Amino acid sequence: MLKIGVISDTHGLLRPEAIEALRGSDHIIHAGDVGDPEILTRLREIAPLTAVRGNVDRGGWARALPETEILEAGATSIYVLHMLPRFDLQPERAGFSAVVYGHSHVPKQVTRQGILYFNPGSAGPRRFRLPVTLGTLSVDHGIIRAAILPLSIRRG
Repeated sequence: MLKIGVISDTHGLLRPEAIEALRGSDHIIHAGDVGDPEILTRLREIAPLTAVRGNVDRGGWARALPETEILEAGATSIYVLHMLPRFDLQPERAGFSAVVYGHSHVPKQVTRQGILYFNPGSAGPRRFRLPVTLGTLSVDHGIIRAAILPLSIRRG
């Protein structure tokens, strides 16, 4: 089984709770709005990383990030982008098992026509009353399962 940690919308804040939750991942996906290139460096210290550029990612370091990426994980293909409305492919025709995205800060997982659409929510600064979350994907023999993980945020 392959464990993929999924994080998005860090906006320059990589919480210690997020680092701890991602430990043990075989791979990490960052679905955009990174906010600081140091976050990518720290995530790469945990596991290999696939990252895409979000709408707040600016500057030379951010231009080096693609807007979309495809991760081959075992017998599955995962399409990664930041803003789902910009997704202009038919994933079932393209052979994708999952589409991972961010932007809304709202954690969500839904399966349509056999394709998992997965937003891990936001692991960065709290926005409105939305939870602070990240996610995991488990890939086993071509079957992909998702989980949203609320982060327990330390006070103080």
